[in-house]
Amino acid sequence: MNRSVIRKEVLPFLVLFGSLLVATAVCDALLHLSGLVWVGRYLGIPGTLLILLSFFYSLRKRKLIRFGQPKRLLRLHEVLTWLGALMILVHAGIHVYTLLPWLALVAMLVTLVSGMTGEYLLDRSRRQLGAKRDAYAQRGLTGEAAEKAIFWDAVTVDLMKRWRAVHFPITLAFGVLGLAHILSIFLFWQWQ
Repeated sequence: MNRSVIRKEVLPFLVLFGSLLVATAVCDALLHLSGLVWVGRYLGIPGTLLILLSFFYSLRKRKLIRFGQPKRLLRLHEVLTWLGALMILVHAGIHVYTLLPWLALVAMLVTLVSGMTGEYLLDRSRRQLGAKRDAYAQRGLTGEAAEKAIFWDAVTVDLMKRWRAVHFPITLAFGVLGLAHILSIFLFWQWQ
């Protein structure tokens, strides 16, 4: 693996995910130091709402809604998911005592990593395909000959576009586990 791949592909991924973990630790520590640990207990609610709002991108992509530009909605999806995950991680802290919240938390992290990985891999595949097209064009190879030369790369990019077929069931599992966690809170809440 050369240095440019590490710098362009691996490092941004690690920085983004690492920043989430660092921000979680900092927020949790600040809540503990200021005596506001109880606030973390309720951060799951706005965190969940932010993640739900992030699905406008998915709705737009599937043409279930018509408003918004897909590129802006994708960026909003990424930001809202990151912020929502931050709030949920602070909510979880180290205070998870039962299996269901841990499963929901792990499913959320797997969903997050799946989305980030798919984004970076798809972007990388598209850039490499574009670079090969440009290289063939510079050599004078265009049209059908160029398309034949990059056929397998184009097939690979098309397959990469289908990473969502994996991301969707992971997201669904997170949704089901998260909903089960929320319902169990309502069932076992001390309403008195």
